[in-house]
Amino acid sequence: MFGYIAINKAEMKFKDFDVYHAYYCGLCHCLKENFGRRGQMTLSYDMTFLVILLTGLYEPAETTDISRCVAHPFEKHPARWNVFSEYAADINIILSYYKCKDDWNDERKKKSYMTCKLLQSKVNLIREKYPEKIELISSRLEELSRLEKSDSQNIDVMAGLFGDIMAECFVYKHDEWEGSLRRIGFFLGKYIYLLDAYDDIEDDIKDGCYNPLKELYTHSSAEEFAANGRALLTMMMAECSRAFEQLPILLHADILRNILYSGVWCKYTAVTETRMKNNSNTTNLTGDNENE
Repeated sequence: MFGYIAINKAEMKFKDFDVYHAYYCGLCHCLKENFGRRGQMTLSYDMTFLVILLTGLYEPAETTDISRCVAHPFEKHPARWNVFSEYAADINIILSYYKCKDDWNDERKKKSYMTCKLLQSKVNLIREKYPEKIELISSRLEELSRLEKSDSQNIDVMAGLFGDIMAECFVYKHDEWEGSLRRIGFFLGKYIYLLDAYDDIEDDIKDGCYNPLKELYTHSSAEEFAANGRALLTMMMAECSRAFEQLPILLHADILRNILYSGVWCKYTAVTETRMKNNSNTTNLTGDNENE
């Protein structure tokens, strides 16, 4: 998974961080119990957000525990999980499997091939529970792959296909909240797709890989590319946050707002600062050479 939908720890209260970390550990617990160590390796911040969002909305019964794990062998940590942790674990496996499958088909990454093979039996079990979700995810990724091979630079269409995937993942059941959850997932999915492209642009161009922002990048200065990227991402998060605020969520609302209004921007800020610094260093070196 991408891991872009994370918290801004510097802006979060200690008690909220403890709750967030407990859900993160709870998701890790569910991945290990249901899918073993291989499943545990797919743990992501993105699905932790989904767990807390659905928990805040539906307020289910929970299980808590304090234990050690591989990541923290010397110190016990609290863990919290519920029915949505189980659901998010299933979704995490599905998305990880298809991402690895896509990476193997497009870039022939051997690690992705091995991971895909290891997760295939797990996905076959999940398919019995969520056949419609897997069918939609598979079809949208196939369409993405087809358009990527044609080097489509239609940003809205490309991001929208991944938005469709996340929209389906965010709907746990068909009820009065389905529309808002689907909208949150859709625009969050578009945000993830665009931020991933923004993050990888230099490497993708260097390696000859597809990137929907290639034309925008090659026809812009570093400052213009950063500004245009932020404008696109801001539109996605504005729609996502608007849909969130329509839900009657009180439980863990501060944690969710930390992620939606602040945490999601941490990666963009880090990538942009590094890019600007590298661009400045390159400009300085070029200028020095010209003056010699």
